[in-house]
Amino acid sequence: MMDSVPPLFGLLLAGGRSTRMRRDKAALQYHGRAQLEAAYDLLAKVTVQAYVSVRADQAADPLRRRYPQIVDRDDHMGPLAGILAAQQRHPEAAWLVLACDLPFLDEATLQHLDKHRDRAGLATAYRSSHDGLPEPLCAVYEPASALPLARYAAAGRNCPRKFLLEQSAKLLEPLHAAALDNVNSSTDYWQTMQTLSATAAASLTLRVQYFALLREQAGRRDESLVTAARTPAELYTELQAKYGFSLPLEMLRVAVNAEFGDWHQPLQDGDAVVFIPPVAGG
Repeated sequence: MMDSVPPLFGLLLAGGRSTRMRRDKAALQYHGRAQLEAAYDLLAKVTVQAYVSVRADQAADPLRRRYPQIVDRDDHMGPLAGILAAQQRHPEAAWLVLACDLPFLDEATLQHLDKHRDRAGLATAYRSSHDGLPEPLCAVYEPASALPLARYAAAGRNCPRKFLLEQSAKLLEPLHAAALDNVNSSTDYWQTMQTLSATAAASLTLRVQYFALLREQAGRRDESLVTAARTPAELYTELQAKYGFSLPLEMLRVAVNAEFGDWHQPLQDGDAVVFIPPVAGG
């Protein structure tokens, strides 16, 4: 009698704190909708059942709560916490684990991973096109990996890449070099949006406030506008051309939603943006 083939479940890792990005990476839009939506739909096409991995304090988030969830049991273990929680939830399944910040990923890459995975081993991953190391967040973890992974974590270790290296996981060459490029920082985001078609960036409706000299030159205190600008820097360049602002960007600070921000951080629909000129006097 043949052993039963374990079902392939999907786990979309969306529990990160997005510290370097300065805003939730799962909500960023690269193709006209939130990246979490696009990644989940992609994962659902190649798995029997897909889940979103979240921290406990994210479970009620309006974006994440629309999807089946698996909640991390330990917030301090990074992605490994999500993988362990998934394996505990469904120990009978193999898990296709996917990071939420891969805007260039396509269905063919996931299909290829499933087709060529080592079902008799512990795990199968793609080899990074940048350094040749395993990409642990686009990988299949077989049911047999659950116990070794739990022991690995119990020893105080939390790096899934090192786990794959030590276990000699099967490594595949990526179909497309950029498919597994992730977006971790505002600089990464800016470069990604430059690479993607300009039509991938949806028009945004923003609220902009002006102070001091900028208010005088714009002839208004604030306004609501529709723009294709993807960052505060692009927005200021657009408004500088419109109103003839004389202050260079380097002399200003920018705040997004009442918090000082980065000139290259991604803007989202509904954001409130304030350009702050230098304070006169001493």
